Amino acid sequence: MRDFLVILHALRLKMLDLNTIRKPIENELNAFEEKFKSSMKSSVPLLDRITHYIYKSKGKQMRPMFVFFSAQLCGGISESTHRAAALVELLHTATLVHDDVVDDAYERRGFLSINAVWKNKIAVLVGDFLLAKGLLLSVENNEHKVLKIVSDAVQQMSEGELLQIEKVRRLDIVEDVYYEIIRQKTASLIASCCASGAASANATEEVVAKMKLFGEYIGMAFQIKDDLLDFGYDDIGKPKGIDIKEKKITLPLIYALNNTNTKQKRHIINLVKNHNEEADKVQEVIDFVRTEKGLNYAEEKMFEFQQKAFSLLDSFPDNSARGSLEELVKYTTERKK
Repeated sequence: MRDFLVILHALRLKMLDLNTIRKPIENELNAFEEKFKSSMKSSVPLLDRITHYIYKSKGKQMRPMFVFFSAQLCGGISESTHRAAALVELLHTATLVHDDVVDDAYERRGFLSINAVWKNKIAVLVGDFLLAKGLLLSVENNEHKVLKIVSDAVQQMSEGELLQIEKVRRLDIVEDVYYEIIRQKTASLIASCCASGAASANATEEVVAKMKLFGEYIGMAFQIKDDLLDFGYDDIGKPKGIDIKEKKITLPLIYALNNTNTKQKRHIINLVKNHNEEADKVQEVIDFVRTEKGLNYAEEKMFEFQQKAFSLLDSFPDNSARGSLEELVKYTTERKK
């Protein structure tokens, strides 16, 4: 029996591996990567060096996967799907480059950020270049519907970031405001991936709207998972607490603060506000959240959003694309980093 459970667990881990999930669209993703790389080309040698650096440091390609699987679910992958995936990646990469400047961040995905290597002025211009490339890619190919979907997401991401900055100053985030922040900052982009994938397959407006909502639910679950992971430990056993250090009040902490007495609440908020750089104080906040069941509550909410996403998928035919999307949804909530 024990051997069977070990094998079952190993199969489960394999099933949730991104390389396994992407297998059905491996050829499409490989072709997309070449097209995405060429979409960033420039006649300026400096820009070419920087965009090559960006390409080398690309992430897990989850967003293009959502675009392709959504298109496959809603009618089929086409050249329009490839352009939609490239648009999402161009605009998303542009926002990341700008975010690193705003946040004074010098590392991303284990690589030095663009502003760390080439300084802020060049980083801002590179971000602008990528935005322009995305707009031109859409306009020149009459992809106006997809451009509207993705542009709306970029607007929401900016608004969500500003809302969070405002709330960080006051440290007064309540649960509903937290959901609105992550809906705009994170979920809107994944929603645009799923909606633009459906739109690229000429799906009806009703189906595009359904896929957008599906992506929004995934994005909500994805961000809550990120917030949960921040209450873990890094590779050398130190508490992460990055959000605490940045004075970000996330769902686990919101719940814990709402379920303690006034004196303790003031004490914890003071630690986050005035002692967020001290490792022992960060650990105290993490311990407080664990004791008050903040992680348990956030995990419950994460799975609620996951289940909402599954419920929407259930209205589609049971085929390989739907199965792949289900696995991708599971990955967002069961990943370890």
